[in-house]
Order: sequence, then structure tokens, then C-alpha cells
Amino acid sequence: MSVARFDFSWGDAEYHQETLENLKAAIKNSEKLYAVMLDTGGPELQVATLVVLTPDQDKEAVSNLLPINFCGLSESVKNGDTIFIGQYLFTGRETTSVWLEVTEVKGEDVVCLIKNSATLDGPLYTLHVSKIRIDLPTLTDKDKKVISSWAFRNKIDILSLSYTRDAEDVRRAREFLSKLGNLNQTHIYAKIENVEVFLFQKTAVHKCNMAGKPSVVTRAVDSMTDNLRPTRAEATDVANTAEKVYNQDVYFKRTVKHVGEPMSHLESIASSAVRAGIKVKASVIICFTSSGRAARWVGLSLSHTHSLSPIIIFAML
Repeated sequence: MSVARFDFSWGDAEYHQETLENLKAAIKNSEKLYAVMLDTGGPELQVATLVVLTPDQDKEAVSNLLPINFCGLSESVKNGDTIFIGQYLFTGRETTSVWLEVTEVKGEDVVCLIKNSATLDGPLYTLHVSKIRIDLPTLTDKDKKVISSWAFRNKIDILSLSYTRDAEDVRRAREFLSKLGNLNQTHIYAKIENVEVFLFQKTAVHKCNMAGKPSVVTRAVDSMTDNLRPTRAEATDVANTAEKVYNQDVYFKRTVKHVGEPMSHLESIASSAVRAGIKVKASVIICFTSSGRAARWVGLSLSHTHSLSPIIIFAML
């Protein structure tokens, strides 16, 4: 483990603070460092159970009525559109997510046909509308409140931006973080959560590699909690991930060819250090720095290779 993820879709700040204090104690006892990642709730639509989706939250959820916290759904969908409801993104094999097809729009209500058998257990669910852009901010007011208080107080290392739709979402998040002083260096992970991800997953991971950005594939074998064998999509996820981890040297050489010239003096030193480390199978890379830039370039070069070698940084103040 190298990163602790705090998912603010669930639990309050006090609950996560207790978990963080436990992590700090574990860090002290184990003498190992772990990054802290805040996973934003994002524009989730909270639902209670099935078939007619209505923005009237004063109505009680029954077997054929499902209140949601978004009044613009009827204006965003049309007949034939696909809607998924569950605690997580629908994968195709699980029995805890419902697959719906829009059959009619009645005023603010949306009538849907159920396409699979599933059981929804609990009061809070995520609603995902396939190929439709919902007019909600990626960084919600609730997210901003959590970041301004809990994240600021604990100086988080990473912000996982749920339901990222485009680069502008990341720019807005960066602009917000830059106003919070000690969070202006916090990394932002664009969390892409839609059912079309698998169509361009390999391309997206490759582009991340070329840009020196880390990429994470999650819930790769989720259905195996209920099934003995993974789906083809899940097997592909694991294969894509394993391929890039196993062939570190091959991917590093491809990346070097892609980047080309010119390189800055600092980038060249960092790249050469990483290349030498891979060649001699170094257990660790030691970096002396006064500003942190050298360490960031070494980390960037390592991300191209998927090497697990740790970096020890000596700050010269």
C-alpha cells in the first residue's frame, strides 16, 4: 500500500478524521510513508429504489417510484437512453446495479424499463446516464466545503476528482485548490466514470504514459465477488495493467522515442538516472534537491516505466 483513499461519498468528516489518525499511527509504527487521497463525491444523484424517476423528494420511495436529487433529468434524456443505478458503476455482471432504458418523459418524471434483475439494498445510490452530459458541476458545493475544511486541515497529497468529464473540470479544480495555500501542490487525479471507458482504455493509459502521468484501473475484478470467472472486459483490464507493469523496460524505450528532443538539462539528468537505475536493478533512487523540481522529474521519469523503485529525497535548505 502506498496511498490511502478517503471516499467522501460515504461517511462524514469526523469518521474520516478518525481513520486518518489511525493511518498516522500506522505510519509512525511502520516507519513507512503513505499519500492521502481525497475522493470527492462529485455530482452523484441519490436514489432510494425503482422505475419512475422523479425529482420530488417529498414522495416516499416505493416499488415503482424512485426519488432523485436532480430536477433536470427529464430535460437531459430522451426515449431509448440508458440509465444505470447502483452503489458503483454498472459492470454488466453484478446483481446490485439496475440497468434502465428510458421509455417516456412525463413532465419532470422519467419512466424507465428495467433491463436486468438486481437488488438495491440501502438508502444511497449513484445514477449514471450513458452518453448524456448532466448539467451539474463536477466539484460540488459539498466537495468544496470538505476540501476547504478537512482536506486543508490535513494537507492532502491527492484529490481524486469524481466524474471528470473534460480538461476544464480539472482546470476548475486546480483553480480552486490554488486559492487554498497549502493545497496548491496537491495532485489531481481525473476519475473517469462512465460505461464507455473500456472502449478507449488502452489509448487513455498509453497517453498517460507518454505524458508521464500515473493511471489507475479500479474494480478490475469486481464481479468475482459473486462469480467464479471474470467478464471479458475485466480480463482485458487486468491484462492491460499487467502488460505495462511487466514490460517496464519496453515501455520506457517507447516513451523515450516518443518524447524526443529537446530535453531540459534537469529532465535529461533525471531520465538518465532512472534509465541507469533500471539497468542495474536499483532498489532505491536518492535525489538531492533544493526546490523539489529534480525529485518531480525523477518521479515523472519513473512513472513512464511503472517502476516501483522508491525515491529518497534530501532537501537542501
